[in-house]
Amino acid sequence: MCAIRLSQGRRPEILGAEVMDRRAARTRKALHGALMALILRKGYDAITIQDLVDEADVGRSTFYAHYTGKEDLLRRGFQTLRTELTEAQHTARSRAEGSQAEPLGFSLAMFEHAAGYTDVYRALVGGRGGVVALSEIRGTLAEIVKKELAVQEGETVPQEVCVEFVVGTFLTVLTWWLERRPGLSPAEADAFFRQLAISGIGAPIHATSCGG
Repeated sequence: MCAIRLSQGRRPEILGAEVMDRRAARTRKALHGALMALILRKGYDAITIQDLVDEADVGRSTFYAHYTGKEDLLRRGFQTLRTELTEAQHTARSRAEGSQAEPLGFSLAMFEHAAGYTDVYRALVGGRGGVVALSEIRGTLAEIVKKELAVQEGETVPQEVCVEFVVGTFLTVLTWWLERRPGLSPAEADAFFRQLAISGIGAPIHATSCGG
């Protein structure tokens, strides 16, 4: 009976592919976790491939089967962030239920992500890792913002300028928050960003922790 049921189920090659996919996902997760841990312990610039494979307990050949180097590992770690922000944007739109969707619906999710990796963000600042991280964040935000602004009509300012303005404003608030006002919650930092990006500097900012 067992043999018959197995033969009528999924083919062995399909099951084998699923096992390989799960194994690859575990390896990538282990290597990403190793990178985060090592960034905190010794800084991105000092990390070697040997450090990564030792920390993740995988072989060098396994590492190179997934990544071309540590920069590739760092860059591809932002794919998850891109997915999370896209989902946050879609959620904000769905909550509108036919009314006008809340603009820049990704922003709070980005601040919350940064809050979960505050030490890593700070450890990356100033070195090659910071340059890579900033490039990936800027590119990710530009993609998200461009999709949102693409539906706007009758604008006199070129879309490219609008995207650069929103992304630049976000990165300015993010950097200020992490370096100067770490005591603010993600929601409070998001309120500052949304005030600046949507209403401009002329409108009052309603936040009890603003000042100084």
